[in-house]
This record gives sequence, C-alpha cells and structure tokens, in this order.
Amino acid sequence: MQYLDFEKRVAELDGKAEELRALARNDPKVDTGDAVEKLVEQSRSMLGEIYTKLTPWQRCQIARHPQRPHAEEYLSALLDEFTLLAGDRGFAEDNAVIGGLARFRGRSVMVIAQEKGHDTQSRLHRNFGMARPEGYRKAIRLMEMAERFKIPIVTLIDTPGAYPGKGAEERGQSEAIARSTEKSLELTVPMVAVVIGEGGSGGAVAFATANRIAMLEHSIYSVISPEGCASILWKSADRAEDAAAALKLTAQDLLALGVIDRVVPEPLGGAQREPKTAIAAVGDTILELLDDMAGLAPDALRADRRRKFLEMGKKKLGG
Repeated sequence: MQYLDFEKRVAELDGKAEELRALARNDPKVDTGDAVEKLVEQSRSMLGEIYTKLTPWQRCQIARHPQRPHAEEYLSALLDEFTLLAGDRGFAEDNAVIGGLARFRGRSVMVIAQEKGHDTQSRLHRNFGMARPEGYRKAIRLMEMAERFKIPIVTLIDTPGAYPGKGAEERGQSEAIARSTEKSLELTVPMVAVVIGEGGSGGAVAFATANRIAMLEHSIYSVISPEGCASILWKSADRAEDAAAALKLTAQDLLALGVIDRVVPEPLGGAQREPKTAIAAVGDTILELLDDMAGLAPDALRADRRRKFLEMGKKKLGG
C-alpha cells in the first residue's frame, strides 16, 4: 500500500505489524499473534479517525491515489460480453476513452469510460486519462448508437481534464466537448454517470450530463483543478489546499448543491484499500439508478435530464 502524507501514523503502525509478521515467519517459535492483532486494531482505529475528518484537499489526494481502481477494473468486474468500439470515424482512436456494448447484470448497456492507466507505459498509452477531440467525438458516436437501439448509457468519469495540447486545440477540442454535452442533453435513453476518481473541468462534464450522477465518497468533481485555481487566483499553486476548500468539489458538497444524486460509500481508508468492495458498490448504485428510470418515457427522460441541470444549486441558493 502506498500511503498518503496524512496517513503517516497508519503507515508506522502497519510497518511495525509487518516487521512482527516477518519475525514470526523467520522463526516459527516466536509468537507475535497478539501483538500483531493489537497493532492492526490500532491502525484501523487511527484510519477511521483520520477518514472522518478529511479536508477537501485530502480527498483530492485520495481521488488521485495511484492504487485506486480505474475504469478498466470496473469494466472487467461489472460487465459481461463487452465489445470494444473504437474510433471517431473522422480522425483517430483515442485511447483515453474506452467505449462499447456490454451486458450489465443481464441488461444491454452502452459504456463510455475514461481510463488513466496504472503504470508509466499504460499512462502514456491512455494519455493520463485526458481525452483529445476524437475521444469526445467517439463518445458522441456511441451515444448516437445507443439512442438508435434504445440502450441505456453508463459513463465512468476519471480525468484531470481534457487534453490541452496544440494538436487538440487545432482539431476543435472545445467544440468536441460542447457537442458531447449537447448530445447528452438530447438523448431519449437513460444515462447514468459515475465519478470514480477525478472529475476535471469540461472533460468530465462532457460525459456527466446525465439523468443521474453518482460519485464515490472520496472522488472529486470540479470546474478546474485546485492547482489551476490557485495559480489563477493567488498566482501560486502552493495555495491548492485553500482552492480545494473554496471550490466545493467533494461529493458531500455537490450532493448538497444538487449537482449529483448519490454518494457511493467507500471502504474504510478509500477504494484503493478494498477495490472489489468499491467496485461492487458502484455496480449496485448503477443498477438502482437505472431501475429508478425504468418507467420513464423517452421524452420524459430528456425533459428530466434538462430539468436536473436547470435546477442545480437552487436548494443551496434558496431558489
């Protein structure tokens, strides 16, 4: 386990427990069972104490944890008969976006997901989860296919934002994002979006303009990264912690604002500690949200989605 800065005390306890386990493995005569159990209990208690008092900046760190389960792990665990669909039929394939047809717990779905990669090679291959215009145009193509065949759409969001490179801008990055968002609003099939890690800027909104939006407990969703916000407001990325607090980017804040509909609980210590449990919880949530819309007519689904976005923030603002 890779420990975050604010988990140092937990790391020390876990390290001592592992030393005792190693001692017992090297010398079977040494009984360290009780001592190890006590350290494990202390570690878990401390972890619980830390995770009940998380700051927005600490949640950002958890959302970006390198061992947090990524889209590929969700797709592998939750889907059957997944058929990958590639390319935007205009320029190229974007490996930051994975999409295709699949069966999810017995029903047909169209899945569109953002993938960051797990190691240096895969991160470069996936462009760190930052889609180029062709990624958003591929998403539009898959949405249109789902609309044609009346198939629900599920999106998994995990991106620091759309790719800001020169080539992407030349090929119409902002236009592609806007078109993807527009297409989402036009759909007459159910659409469920889940933020599983980072939901960064328009790169996330293009996939999250859904009827129902859920976020994992320690994920984040914001118009800009804390570092980017700090650089603009205070001319220094060192103020990222202050920016994170001001941006209201946590799942809890966004639920209160009406931006999202559901917070998916994570295992103690974050999804990175028990990936299977977190993935199963996301699967259960997607099923519940799809079932909630099962009786809605096509026009009602579109109207419901538009109304949702028009009413965002009213609860908090008193509107």
